[in-house]
Amino acid sequence: MKKLFVGLAVVVGSMSFAQQFGIKAGANISSISKDGFEDSKSKVGFYGGLFMNAPLSEQFSIQPEVLYSQQGAEVKRTYTALGNTTTIDGKLNLDYITVPVMFQFKATPEFYIEAGPEFGFLVNAKQKGDIKVNGNTVASNTYDAKDNYNSFNMGAALGVGFNVTENFGVNARYVAGFTDINKDGNTSLQNDDNKNRNNTFQVGLNYKF
Repeated sequence: MKKLFVGLAVVVGSMSFAQQFGIKAGANISSISKDGFEDSKSKVGFYGGLFMNAPLSEQFSIQPEVLYSQQGAEVKRTYTALGNTTTIDGKLNLDYITVPVMFQFKATPEFYIEAGPEFGFLVNAKQKGDIKVNGNTVASNTYDAKDNYNSFNMGAALGVGFNVTENFGVNARYVAGFTDINKDGNTSLQNDDNKNRNNTFQVGLNYKF
């Protein structure tokens, strides 16, 4: 029994010693599921934050992260009537604190595959709308829409990464949302009854200390 406890202590100590902390940042290309959002377009945003990488074995590791993530979508509609062209631009900005918990598999010492859940907590939501007639802005409005959206978001992430050096790497990840972003029947930008989910493609850089 004593040997077992000594062995466990050595393993835990080795894992603690092998843990690495780091920072990461990059670009989000986000969209909202097209359930009543058929003419929406992807929106470019930013993500950045901290992570900890803890090896579980020679090939497997777990990497929890805390990120600030800008998501949302854009909508553009154009109408022509009586010789006038009217353009309606709508933008939904959803900012989250996300907590991905990624399980990584090293296919080679440099290349890895990762998958895991992501939990998001809404910190900001703004909607912006502009109406232009023949290129001239006739109306513009921006308002806080946080009360219309669920404060919690959950998704599943799948990605790949490449360690260029021992400390520096690049990674790409796709996060598919599971939960409806709308709260209590409130809807986003244009749809009435449909459920909408966040979908985000991320590409960026990471640095381990």
